[in-house]
This record gives sequence, structure tokens and C-alpha cells, in this order.
Amino acid sequence: MDIIDVLVVGAGPTGLALACDLRRRGVSVRVIEQADHLFPGSRGKGIQARTLEVLDDLGVIDAVLASGGPAPVGMVWQDGERQGEHRMFEEVAATVSEPYAGPWLVPQWRTQEILLARLTELGGSVDFGTALTGLAQDADGVTAALSSDRPPIRARYAVAADGGRSTVRGLLGVAMTGESVDPAPMLVADVRIPTALDRLNWHFFVGADGSYLSVCPLPGTEDFQLTAQFKDGSAPDTSAAGVRSVVASRTHLTEADVSEVRWSSDFRPRAALADRFAVGRVFLAGDAAHIHSPAGGQGLNTSVQDAYNLGWKLGQVIRYGADPALLDSYESERRPVAADMLGLSTRIHRGEAERGGATRQLGLGYRGGPLSVGGAGNLLAGDRAPDGPLPDGSTLFDALRGPHFTLLAVGTDAELPPLDSDLVHVRHLDAYEPYGKGLFLVRPDGYIGWAGEDATGLGGWLAKLRK
Repeated sequence: MDIIDVLVVGAGPTGLALACDLRRRGVSVRVIEQADHLFPGSRGKGIQARTLEVLDDLGVIDAVLASGGPAPVGMVWQDGERQGEHRMFEEVAATVSEPYAGPWLVPQWRTQEILLARLTELGGSVDFGTALTGLAQDADGVTAALSSDRPPIRARYAVAADGGRSTVRGLLGVAMTGESVDPAPMLVADVRIPTALDRLNWHFFVGADGSYLSVCPLPGTEDFQLTAQFKDGSAPDTSAAGVRSVVASRTHLTEADVSEVRWSSDFRPRAALADRFAVGRVFLAGDAAHIHSPAGGQGLNTSVQDAYNLGWKLGQVIRYGADPALLDSYESERRPVAADMLGLSTRIHRGEAERGGATRQLGLGYRGGPLSVGGAGNLLAGDRAPDGPLPDGSTLFDALRGPHFTLLAVGTDAELPPLDSDLVHVRHLDAYEPYGKGLFLVRPDGYIGWAGEDATGLGGWLAKLRK
């Protein structure tokens, strides 16, 4: 039986982003997906600023920006009359060091199409209609049993990116600890309303009885995403007739104004965190590891960043022979972040927090983590590496883009040790306020791993990355 490097279970945003990152590192990947096609709904539509930076590095930012748009200003309606604007998000302008403001609205199905196209460019693919039925691991790898008499897969590592009802998590016996965020079920649907509502606003309808419905135009499409809460605890009717009925009962629109119901789903908002993010050679990522309320738009974003954190570490171990103990840092770094984002989503859902700067996720980092050593200038190891201009007219993000590490020598002529140019790219620039002065080793995922006023200790940090 041939052995591949990594088996990815699930072709949602998490699995596709991870597969793209691994393929550009020359890691062999097989992605399996139980469904016969990509997820068809708009569900995780808000892409936050930090995730836009990730998608920039993965080579898909142009397609993402072309396919979406900024969140429109909210408009509150009552009895068929406009009551006034409601601004959902803190308005923040892009800066030199933070080039993406976010959130950028792109239907989840479109984000997945973009990532799948990128994976195809990188020589990867997805095996649709392929369900995982069993999983076993030993000291050398993982064996996955598949449905429909398909031959088993043997891989060095496996990643569960198969959603909140993860088959992999169940097979591993990993529990999730959490709570119900809100007992009221919710309906989410993609609908078309050709003439009865403008596409300039995110429309909110609040009834005297506390009923709630919102309709958000999805940029780059003719669709709106509809959400409705059922405070009486009744189960939403997800049929086309049921969706039209709730629109007619909670707004001034008629059932006939909804020309098409393209996708619909119901759920109960919940927050839950897997007790472990790794068991031996198997890792949990995305919704398989943490389930969010949709409030604040943190679920998809936290999930893609799980993949981004794990990808480079798997690459170092598989391609360069780094000590497999490097992979232990995945859970150490990502589980606390996921816990924080779950808390934020829950507070926003309950009206206890605003959709402010924390939702952009630019302030997240790994200070004090197992891979964060030192500090210099205005930054500590574990901080996000800011963007900025370079003397040749390009940007720091241009220099960071790709699977390599980058050593930034900012405002210093400190002597550097011999470095493997395949592993570490070196860039010199004058003093730059977001950094200050010093040496900053930027990991492939855009966080500072090591920093210092001189190169003392740099060689020891790099020695962990390859044989």
C-alpha cells in the first residue's frame, strides 16, 4: 500500500486551506469529502482582516476581493417603514501595517470554490463522495477505511476538518465541552428577492413580539442570506414554502417576492471546544475542534487559521525532518486562541460585547507559547508581523509570502550567522515604527518566532526546524 504524507478529511474552508498550504510545500495530500460536492450555502460569509492576510499568503486574495465586498450598513425596518441605520461593525480604515480592514463578505460556497481552484493549480484534488468509516494509527502512520469498497488510505498524518459532527473526532473518542449559547433555533437560507429589497443595506426586521429576521445581500451574487430566530423554540421549516412563509410573516414582503430559495438550514447556536486538538498522528481543526455561534463571524476565520498554523509545522516535519515534537505546539497555540474566540462569539451573541477590533483577529498571537522566544524593538515573539513598505517598492507581505521563514533586520547592522537560504530569506530595512529596531524571525504563518537585538539564540531556534 502506498503511503501519502497527509490525509485531510473534509473539503470545507479548513481542509482546503490546509491542503493548499501543504501542496505548496511539496507535501503529498489526499482530501476526502463525504458529500458529492462542495458545501452549497453562504453560511460563513464574513472574512476577517487576519484571514484576508492568510488568503493573501495562500495566493487567492485577488479572487477573494473580486468575489466579495464590505459589509453593508444595516437598515432597521418596522411595519414596512425604514427606522434608521444600524452599523453592525466598527468602521476601521486599512493602514500600511494592517492592509485589510474587514470584514469582507464572500459566500462560503464561493470561498471554497476559490480554494479548490488554488488546490488544483498546486496539483491537488478532492475525492468527493468518499466517507471515512474507520481510523487506526500506529507508530508510523494512520490507516483510514473508506466507504463504498474503496481501498484504505495509509498516511503519515491525518487531519479532521470534517465539521461540527466530525466522524474523526468520534472515532478518536475526543469529547467536546460546551454550552448552548441560545435555546432559540435559527433558520439560515440563501434566497433571491429580485425587486422588493435594495442591495445597499443589510436589512433587519424586528417584530413587536421580539421576532427577528435579517436579510443581507451577498456581494458578487444575486442572493441574500436570510437569518431568522425562533424564540418560541419551534423547529424552523427549511422547505422553500417554509422560508417564504417566515419572510411574509415577519416583514412587509410577500411570499411571491422571494423568487428562489437556493439553500436552507437550521441550527441551535452552541459553543463547544474539543478537549484535545491532537491524538497521536491525528489532528483536529476547524469546526471539528471548536463550534461557534455565528455572531461576530469568528468560526470560519478561526478555522482557516488553525489550518495555517498546522500546515507549516507538518511541512517542516515531513519535508525537512524537524523533530515531530514541533507538532505538539499546534494544540498549545491554537486551543487557547479557539477558547478565546468562542468566548467572544458567545458574548456578542448575547449582547455582552460589540463587534469591535477583537473580531478582526489582528491582535491574536502566541506570546508565551512554546515557539515564542525573545523580543526586540516594539514587538515580542508571538506577535503578528505587521506589513510595511520595502525600499524596492514592494511590501513586507510580499517578502513574507510563501512557505519560507523570513529574517527581518530592521534598523540594525547586527552580524548574522550563516543561514540556509532555502529555509530563511533575509530582508534588511531601515527603522520602521511598528517593529522598532532589531532582528525578527517571521514564521511562515506570519507570526514572530524569535526576536532579539543581536543574533544570540537565533541559531538554536532555527535548529528545531530541520535535521
